[in-house]
Amino acid sequence: MAVLGVDGKLRCFGGSFTKEFYGDYHDHEWGIPVHEERLLFEMLILEGAQAGLSWETVLKKRKSYQKAFHHFDPQKVAAMTDDTLEALCLDPSIIRNRLKIFSARQNARVFLKIQEEFGSFDRYLWGFVNHTPIITSRKSLKELPTTTAESDALSKDLKKRGMNFVGSTIIYAYMQAVGMANDHLIDCWLHHAPAPRQ
Repeated sequence: MAVLGVDGKLRCFGGSFTKEFYGDYHDHEWGIPVHEERLLFEMLILEGAQAGLSWETVLKKRKSYQKAFHHFDPQKVAAMTDDTLEALCLDPSIIRNRLKIFSARQNARVFLKIQEEFGSFDRYLWGFVNHTPIITSRKSLKELPTTTAESDALSKDLKKRGMNFVGSTIIYAYMQAVGMANDHLIDCWLHHAPAPRQ
């Protein structure tokens, strides 16, 4: 069931006094379609950084990630040096996992190749859902899948192209984050009409 927020709205998550930032993410980003290239890249890297951790942890460090990775300009991330990435491994403002940090550069390089091949990463990505969000009608977050046939296919293709931290579970969370899957619960205030992205 959805959670009652301090503002009286029912949400899938977030909205309490201690997690207002999480409610803000729920209201203005989660499940809302993204087609802007930089943001698609940002969410891909952040979802990979989440692996084994909570999404709240990543959100709290998001501004630091934006600063560390050139506001997720894929060309700039693709050009980051080993020394720069090694220095980030010592930065306490982000998740200090060497494999995840170095994967950002690798994934940026693959991202650019996909852009070149398809004209945009957006066109490539949304093709996996026929350019239309998958809309579900669930009563509880426990009912939501962790993977789907679509996330399996996308994960497999991204891995084949050389990306890291793109397993099907990570990719389904990514699909939710960029609105390819709208999993707002049926009693959530955004189930029928997601708010515009801000």
